[in-house]
Amino acid sequence: MEARKNVTSSPAPKIQKVIFLLRDNKDFNIHYEPRAVSLGPIHHGNEKYKLGEKYKLVLTYEFVKGSEKKINDLFKKIEEKIKELKECFEEEVIKSYDDEDLTWLLLVDGCATLQYIFCAANNRFEDLNIKTDSVAFTQQDLFLLENQLPYRLLKWLMSWSQNEAELQKSIHTYIGWHATVSLPEDHSSIVRCAWLSSLSWRLSQKPKPQQAENKKEQSLDSEEKGQTSSTSRRLDLHTKPKPQQVGSEKDQESRPSKEKHGDVDAIHLLDLLRTRLLDKNKQIKHRKRNGNSQITWPSYRNVQELRAAGIHVERSRKENSCLSDISFTTLGCLGFLWLSPITVDDSTRPKFLDLIAYEMCLDFQNDFAITSYIAFLDSLIDEPNDVKMLRKAGILYNCLGSDEEVARVFNEIGTDLVPNSEIYRDVRVQIQKHYKNQLMTWFAQVYHDYFSSPWTFMAFFGALLALVLTVIQTWYAVDSPPGPCDNFCKNLTRN
Repeated sequence: MEARKNVTSSPAPKIQKVIFLLRDNKDFNIHYEPRAVSLGPIHHGNEKYKLGEKYKLVLTYEFVKGSEKKINDLFKKIEEKIKELKECFEEEVIKSYDDEDLTWLLLVDGCATLQYIFCAANNRFEDLNIKTDSVAFTQQDLFLLENQLPYRLLKWLMSWSQNEAELQKSIHTYIGWHATVSLPEDHSSIVRCAWLSSLSWRLSQKPKPQQAENKKEQSLDSEEKGQTSSTSRRLDLHTKPKPQQVGSEKDQESRPSKEKHGDVDAIHLLDLLRTRLLDKNKQIKHRKRNGNSQITWPSYRNVQELRAAGIHVERSRKENSCLSDISFTTLGCLGFLWLSPITVDDSTRPKFLDLIAYEMCLDFQNDFAITSYIAFLDSLIDEPNDVKMLRKAGILYNCLGSDEEVARVFNEIGTDLVPNSEIYRDVRVQIQKHYKNQLMTWFAQVYHDYFSSPWTFMAFFGALLALVLTVIQTWYAVDSPPGPCDNFCKNLTRN
């Protein structure tokens, strides 16, 4: 019982050190420790972050507009809530701080973080004479697990500021930069069969008969309930006075909506990034496995093997797609695996490693969605050619360098992961079913050999036409009807 109490999770995960299972990694200090600036109590006081401490004071001074009175006011407000803030940290990481020291630390780090994000979102660093390399390294440091501040601290500081709306907007913009990829209107990896993939996608988006029937039943049920019917709702909207309305579209645009951006229950910036990457408004669909069912491990290895089996990897066509938007569709002998786009740069490795470390925290109850996504992507990437095919499909944007380096990044991140076997289970089963179908594979091979490009198609058509003409010529030579010349030759022979 005592052991169970020790591992019982708290309502919200606390800010803590990276789990001991990952601390033996030879590159631990590169991927899990700050490079330019320390935030929070874990790495505070380290000599190598002296320059970062100076920059934090500059940013804090800018945040309070040089007002000593405002600094003192903020200190008193944070001091009043220090007990609540201490509960956001694991006891081990703050045991060497008294309340006054911790209050000053959180005040400076919180103000500096908000001002940094504001300057990044609005391109204001030149005004503060902060070097570009320090700005770049700090960008990575903000999303390290051991470098987090309670998000409630940031919300309080924003609410006590006169620029609350601008600061909130800056955070949402900044997180959005790290969570979304801007795309062209269309970038199919296989132009020759782009219309096939489009058709397959459209067919997959049509509601199934059962779903349509369920929607019909739901609409009928809602019509039977007078208070919840659409008619009564329209009447309510017209009869209620304007002050009692929830809010107009302009109001929603003018003030930052916490629910809209998903930061209502954010623990810290890393948690907010995870939420935005996965878009927690969308539930990741995975069914619970029955006791008798077994996990089916795929026999395919990478993108190249899928392509050989007639499975093409395509960019998801959902408008606001997130990492968890992975699906599989078929059209005849062709299969299409739909993936959301992702940008790979210098921050990709530490960012995902720290997100995985966050999911491994003992007090964080989660579905290991990031871990499962990386494991799935790692199963598709073995060699540089796999990266090349994903890059041509508009799924992977390589800002790192060579395709070899990108493949190495995902192979390293994907080492020793324990994903949730139920996430993407349906997709894996569909891929495996298509992959093991020999008839599908044969048709796909024929398509690839003879119809994959205009030149192979023309060569195939020319060979087929020559074969047909040869057959016709042979048939006429063997079984042609007698003509005038044949009768003349026969009479000449008799004479």
